[in-house]
Amino acid sequence: MKRYANALCLLLTWLSACALPLEAAEEAPAAPASTAVAPIPEEPDVANAVVKVFSTKRYPDVARPWGKQQPQEVSGSGVVIEGKRILTNAHVVLYASQVQIQANQAGDKISATVEAIAPGIDLAVLKLEDETFFDTHPPIKRANTVGQIKDAVLAYGFPTGGSSLSITKGIVSRIEFAPYANSVSGLRIQIDAAINPGNSGGPAVVGDRMIGLAFSSLNNAQNIGYIIPNEEIELFLQDIADGHYHGKPALFDDLQTLESPALRSYLKLEGSVHGIVVRKPYEGLAGNPLKEWDVITQIGDTPIDDQGMIHFGGDLRVFFRYMVQKIAHSGTVPLTIVRAGKSMQVSVHTAVERPALIPELRGEYPSYFIYGPVVFSTANATYLAALSQNSPQTLGLLGLIGSPLMTQRGAMPSPAREELVIIPSPFFPHKLSKGYAGATTCVIESVNGTAVRSLKHMVQLLRELKDDYVIFRCEQRGGETLVFPRKEMDAATDEILNDNGVRAQGSADVMAIWKKN
Repeated sequence: MKRYANALCLLLTWLSACALPLEAAEEAPAAPASTAVAPIPEEPDVANAVVKVFSTKRYPDVARPWGKQQPQEVSGSGVVIEGKRILTNAHVVLYASQVQIQANQAGDKISATVEAIAPGIDLAVLKLEDETFFDTHPPIKRANTVGQIKDAVLAYGFPTGGSSLSITKGIVSRIEFAPYANSVSGLRIQIDAAINPGNSGGPAVVGDRMIGLAFSSLNNAQNIGYIIPNEEIELFLQDIADGHYHGKPALFDDLQTLESPALRSYLKLEGSVHGIVVRKPYEGLAGNPLKEWDVITQIGDTPIDDQGMIHFGGDLRVFFRYMVQKIAHSGTVPLTIVRAGKSMQVSVHTAVERPALIPELRGEYPSYFIYGPVVFSTANATYLAALSQNSPQTLGLLGLIGSPLMTQRGAMPSPAREELVIIPSPFFPHKLSKGYAGATTCVIESVNGTAVRSLKHMVQLLRELKDDYVIFRCEQRGGETLVFPRKEMDAATDEILNDNGVRAQGSADVMAIWKKN
């Protein structure tokens, strides 16, 4: 298996010379070109409420977690809403160190700050330093219905290809309940009006009222764009009313459809019973009343069909989990289930996220710790995405050698393992690293025989260690076990930091553990 370790080292040496970029998501992926409809009468109140958003971003450098990537200038769109605020997409301002807005046909930019942000549902609210802007730019009106299929829709924004306001025309093509990001799902409207990079955060309007906010388009498809409907926007604004975003209530049980005749026969269900089957109850909440093979037949008073779908709003049909955000009360949702042939009522607790052993960064920077020539950090989805983007074969090789970066993707944290501690980049040049082929992507299994639960736990183990040698064991086939003289590692750390221009040995959270008396 030694050859796998050597191959892995050669494959990942690019990490020593180039940064790993976060996947560019500031602007919707480019859709095929579509000509803006010139004769469309421009509603002054709508156009006057649309702004261009400029962001200067510093993304995490997941291969060198002690620093950030070079600043990047991006732009998107936004719209004025009540409360002297600007609504835009989270991905337009995520990791922004500076935000400015500019009105249509205006020559000046106004500084803004991010008041609230929800990366999962892709929404953010901005406040302006100069609120006199709103004296001449009143908020847009929002519709109180989700709209109907075939409604004529106008998409406003500032996409690439010009500097002035763009308006494209289309229809509402589809309304569904779909995944967004970070284990968050929500109602989503598909339109065929052209949405291109820079449209993100701009309003979609039916008549003279906004029905949602543009946020993405489907790559390699013709004019398939998506908007976040007003219902999701209202939930977000209600959530942040107390100054903090809490998240959307959801159910995370593992389910399967009830379409199979054999499955219905096995469960001994009568022909009148319809619903969706609980394959595995969610373990993230204590006291979950659902059990394997329960059939969920109703959510509240709404019946569920054998594909897990419900009808609402006339002809619309969406996945039943959509109802959670409408009827959840005090953190619970009423369900009707059939268990062993008997119908019963249960109250199920909701959650706002499904924790992951390899999580999304969600606007945060990764924690790190430098010990001698070795950099330690925590595994995250951005790191894996960067590995795949820069070298597509890497993830396959990680799976071949049994790395937890692949074998535990999708797993939930546990008391025994709260997160994965990794070596994200090559060793700093130093005599202490002599003789090792390299341990980039190594997941730390133990330190001197003690299993590592988290980065903080590992730092605590190192702080309390009295042995002559410190031993890091990598959890993969064919990997190296790293042995270093402890006192020399302690003594060399400051020298290595100075030689490489690293300002801090670790992020603030882990240094609080390292320096603890």
